[in-house]
Amino acid sequence: MGAPAVAASGGASAAEHTLNRPATLVAQGPDDVCDYTDSRPNLQLGSSGAAVRQAQCYLNQATGAGLDEDGDFGRLTQSATRDFQRCAAIVVDGRIGAQTWSFLSFWANSPGAPFC
Repeated sequence: MGAPAVAASGGASAAEHTLNRPATLVAQGPDDVCDYTDSRPNLQLGSSGAAVRQAQCYLNQATGAGLDEDGDFGRLTQSATRDFQRCAAIVVDGRIGAQTWSFLSFWANSPGAPFC
């Protein structure tokens, strides 16, 4: 059986989102668009610090979320995380773990961002 369909937010179909995803592999590290930290811990509502700033910066770059990069993982960051996860067709839980970090850093550093 095929993969289940993913409902896209904003009325756009999953196929439309597929067309607007990064396709070019880009270098990470010194050329990273966000430079708060290299740390990638698990983040969730209530988390704080440089890693949250990094995630907020990535969300802003990848999706145009417009978050304050204040290091506070509050309701707005959680909502932006869920929106990104839906757009990327990955697990939607509002938390930033290994899978979300990987997609966020790739999408934020890809030419043509924002995507969602």
